[in-house]
Amino acid sequence: MDVTFERTGERRYATVVTLPGHAPRRMDPAPGYDDHIPHDLVHYLTEAELGLTSGVFGRALAGGGDFRETAETPGDPRRRARAQRRLRRREASLRRSDPGDMATSEHLAGLCDLAWRRRAGARTPAWAERRPVPPGDTPEVGRILDRLDETAPLWHGLPIGGSLTFTWPGTTPRARPSS
Repeated sequence: MDVTFERTGERRYATVVTLPGHAPRRMDPAPGYDDHIPHDLVHYLTEAELGLTSGVFGRALAGGGDFRETAETPGDPRRRARAQRRLRRREASLRRSDPGDMATSEHLAGLCDLAWRRRAGARTPAWAERRPVPPGDTPEVGRILDRLDETAPLWHGLPIGGSLTFTWPGTTPRARPSS
């Protein structure tokens, strides 16, 4: 599966997942835009670095998630409605079978986002200064911060229309300056 983070406008980005043999699925706009490192990209690097297979992107690989088809589904409206219901049931099933990866991803992505901003000298909310990295999370956070250090300059340098694409669960992006 390819996962693309595309800068779509001023303070906007999209996250696109493409499984072999399927039309791309897209979240546009994606949440938590940031000039230096957007929210979904922090999640991706957290899940890929730690091998979390039931987080946002593992679920996307298994057919779940909040990504929407980009191509019009052929057929009658009833068939499309049934397909959407199947996707919702699939996501519900994936949620029930999650071994805790989603909670781990949320927890560590939040910690890493704040820790990276402090380390990079970026602005953080006042409350963030009172949230240190718990000692038990330090090894994982350190690994993820290394990935953020490598990727943030690539994202920051992209023009509107540019993108970074990763092949899940890889952490090395392919950059496309713009289309």
